[in-house]
Amino acid sequence: MNLNSIPALGDNYIWTLNDNAGQCLIIDPGEAAPIIAALEQHQWTPVAILLTHHHHDHVGGVKELLKKWPDIVVYGPQETQDKGATHIISDGDIVPVLGCEFSVIFTPGHTLGHVSYYSYPYLFCGDTLFSGGCGRLFEGTAEQMYESFQKLAELPDETLVCCAHEYTLSNLKFANAILPQDLDIQCYYQKIKELRAKNHSSLPSKLGLERRINLFLRTQDADLKRALGLNVSPQHAWDVFALLRQQKDNF
Repeated sequence: MNLNSIPALGDNYIWTLNDNAGQCLIIDPGEAAPIIAALEQHQWTPVAILLTHHHHDHVGGVKELLKKWPDIVVYGPQETQDKGATHIISDGDIVPVLGCEFSVIFTPGHTLGHVSYYSYPYLFCGDTLFSGGCGRLFEGTAEQMYESFQKLAELPDETLVCCAHEYTLSNLKFANAILPQDLDIQCYYQKIKELRAKNHSSLPSKLGLERRINLFLRTQDADLKRALGLNVSPQHAWDVFALLRQQKDNF
């Protein structure tokens, strides 16, 4: 399988997987033009689309793609039913495509119906888990997003985190401000600054790396709690996560 990210809408990525026969899976096509150009350039045949949630920058290209290729199967959660989804999926469902079986993982927080798709080593997590960060809580709660992170944290270290936005640099700038003495964050921040200065993508990341540099995966970390001014144990497991997300919103 060949994994590609197609830039769209400023800082989005539309992910594709294709096999050696040229059949192609598309994830979260926020706009049609760049994906149509890529499909025609590489002579790929689209067979399915996976949608993680209903926001326009993830579904905006679906209807145009269906006009051009009406046989595409579009999988998505209930909240994408009016965005072009042809097959509504739920937590625990299996989506068979291109010889892979993608497990549907319910990951609310960013939206109430957000899902992620996993077939080793690929994790398509939309706007839930970002490299170095997490999605904004537009509809859900910190508790929901925390629980979603716990589910994704159970996946193997070699999992490729294929998130939908190029937010890594800003996320690491925040992480470095919170824990300026953390060598893992410090070193990776410098690496990403150099990468982005050359306009290179920072994605996909690996989950094993994220465990070290993503503060939202480190909410049990004593150094992080001290940096956030939490001198006593929080009442709930997600309280550190909630405070961290609040500080990121105001950063």
